Amino acid sequence: MESIKTIGILITGWFFVLLGILGLFLPVLQGILFIMIGLAILSTRSELVQRLLRRFEQRYPQYHAKVEEMKRKVLAWFKRK
Repeated sequence: MESIKTIGILITGWFFVLLGILGLFLPVLQGILFIMIGLAILSTRSELVQRLLRRFEQRYPQYHAKVEEMKRKVLAWFKRK
């Protein structure tokens, strides 16, 4: 059951990242927002994404709190399911 949950989290995270990349080029979507949501989701399972977010935190500390809040919300949402 845990592996199905992990696969679901990875698919959801990458979906948001790809949607965010698409949103960078389309005026309708908020690309950065979707990329941040996707990275927050992926950081729960991926060491590479965790390192990337640590580097992001050092470079842009003002945005780190927003990413952490999104991460808490996503984790709470998955725990309810």
